[in-house]
Amino acid sequence: MSGTGPARRFVREHSLGLVFGVLFVLALAGQAFAGHAEFNQQQITDGLQPISLGRYLTSADFAVDVAENWQSEYLQFFLFIVLTVWLLQKGSPESKSLDQAGTESDEDQLVGAHARDDSPAWAKATGWRLHLLSNSLGLVMGGIFLLSWLAQSIAGVAAFNERQLSQLQAPVSWLDYLTEPDFWNRTLQNWQSELLAVFSMVVLAIYLRQRGSPESKPVGAAHTSTGVEG
Repeated sequence: MSGTGPARRFVREHSLGLVFGVLFVLALAGQAFAGHAEFNQQQITDGLQPISLGRYLTSADFAVDVAENWQSEYLQFFLFIVLTVWLLQKGSPESKSLDQAGTESDEDQLVGAHARDDSPAWAKATGWRLHLLSNSLGLVMGGIFLLSWLAQSIAGVAAFNERQLSQLQAPVSWLDYLTEPDFWNRTLQNWQSELLAVFSMVVLAIYLRQRGSPESKPVGAAHTSTGVEG
């Protein structure tokens, strides 16, 4: 019983991350089983032997399906993180206040001489360390996007060439694949959906509310209130 209190406190204090982590694992598992079933249906249709789940999970088809979604998600977050430094949307809680565009002052950001006792160590530093910390979120999100997009292209060309060979057509190089409609169709169909979702969130949050959510303004806040969270 002595560990119940700390365990419950840990779950409560990290519940948002834990729930999304579990949902991610469940969704990825569901994608794996559904993708395996679909792949084997196509194999049978083509007169080929079905493959095991383990073999499917290590296949280029599964890898490209996962990577193409990951890269678009991280592109969405990277663009939102970076563009909201400078761009504003009147009335949206997803925007900063209309007078705060830009990187803001050291005092506002609690860095340098304005750092507090509990501030990260590099917030009290100068030079490249402070600059790196100041841009670390965007750099990591952008880096993951580029790595995921690279993974999509590598897995994509492997899957593409498997289809080419099964149809007695010549395989293509990685560079040639980057100009193929297959690569850009996979890429852009994900980009457009992510960008639409961000656009909808930014604009709909001006007029619609979700009581108690930090992604929404207080229910009674004016539609023109900007950068206010509930």
